[in-house]
Amino acid sequence: MWAKTVTGNFANVIHGLNANHLTDQVIQRSKRMILDTLGVGLLGTSTEICHKVIQYSKIYSSDISSTTWGHLDFRLPPLYAAFVNGVAVHSMDFDDTWHPATHPSGAVLPAVIALTEAFSQKKKISGLDLLLAFNVGIEVQGRLLHFSSEARNIPKRFHPPTVVGTMGSAAACAKLLALDQLKCKNALAIAASYAGAPLANAATQTKPLHVGNAAKHGLEAACLALLGVQGNGQILDMESGMGAFYTDYNPQTLPTLQSYPWLLDQQDVAIKRFPAHLGTHWVADAASSVRRKLIEHNNLFPLDKIEKVIVKVPEVRYVNRPTPNSEHEARHSFQFVACSALLDGSMSVQSFASENIHRPALRELLCKTHLQHPPDNKPSFENLYCEVSVTLQDGYTFSDRCDTFYGHWRKPLRKEDLEKKFQSNASRVLSAEATEGILETVYNLEKVEDSSVLSTFLSGQSATALSEKLHLL
Repeated sequence: MWAKTVTGNFANVIHGLNANHLTDQVIQRSKRMILDTLGVGLLGTSTEICHKVIQYSKIYSSDISSTTWGHLDFRLPPLYAAFVNGVAVHSMDFDDTWHPATHPSGAVLPAVIALTEAFSQKKKISGLDLLLAFNVGIEVQGRLLHFSSEARNIPKRFHPPTVVGTMGSAAACAKLLALDQLKCKNALAIAASYAGAPLANAATQTKPLHVGNAAKHGLEAACLALLGVQGNGQILDMESGMGAFYTDYNPQTLPTLQSYPWLLDQQDVAIKRFPAHLGTHWVADAASSVRRKLIEHNNLFPLDKIEKVIVKVPEVRYVNRPTPNSEHEARHSFQFVACSALLDGSMSVQSFASENIHRPALRELLCKTHLQHPPDNKPSFENLYCEVSVTLQDGYTFSDRCDTFYGHWRKPLRKEDLEKKFQSNASRVLSAEATEGILETVYNLEKVEDSSVLSTFLSGQSATALSEKLHLL
């Protein structure tokens, strides 16, 4: 009876998937996603918006608590730990991106880690349990996104993690809670009533709240379903359900559980090298190549001789910001990233510091920079491109084009570069021992007997203090 509706089918799959369904590639790809998400989340704990949501969340307390990443001095109720850590993950727009477009990991990982700690006194959640729940949450997001052709393009109206991320978080938590099919349906229905946030808040401190809320609300939906709260059992089938978010919503049943085909097996994620909107990564690589050509021709970067800079990108209005005035606006500015990469040769965390955003040389170059939107350059992370051209006052023009940046799913980061990113991010908050403890735990996650060891490292405890807790199966 459960397969008569799409919602029932989803509930059946969420309930029925087990660790034996996980493929080696799904395990390896998801561990990369987890490692990257933990690193950007730890770095994000130092941001102003994360400090503000911590201050807010401290007004809540409960008998059960979970780790606030990077903090040994206090803990929060699981819902608010998921919220704060989710905000941290997206606070710098440094988290992974998938296709169709969303940030898949930040909505799920903080929720499932917070939930594993809530279990710790009664039941150990293994690393394999955590991996399975995480992948169920990722899978649900991907399947929902494939129900709409509109979702394949860079969004225009709402931020996708607030919709599919909330649903994915609910599915992942429902899996960890071992909810039956009826309660899985209710978890999805409850989560749908938490879903959605307008894209107008992109490039502000509010945007990171989207991912924190997705993690928190998904966890909350699963907990309410566990207690018997009911929702519409056809939430995924109806135009007034999930169809409310997409004009071309066309829900389909999932494949059978026998030899289940995970979307992560078919479609990897993009992992960012610097903290900004994914579309700017094509811009950075093209602009850095043009800078090298300019220096080869002039020996030095000829800032005073530049007549104009043309950046050919898709039309994405919320990333068209000619004069960004804050780090959040700069992270969502094609123009800023083009000019920064031309001046410096590469992008980094430090590129978005206030002194770099407001330096005179960058402001001068921004005034000479113009966007163009060729009709063949579609706003899709699967096939967009960027071409940067710099014309000098003597008439010479230097150009280069990026079709696939390093870190895109077609050109994934090498293991050593992913580790360098993680270590650079985590070491700003944690000791070297705790950082290495997370690295070892994630790489061996499917063998870890008690996944709460991950939270102990995330709080900042050293690896030597945990040598007895890290048991491998």
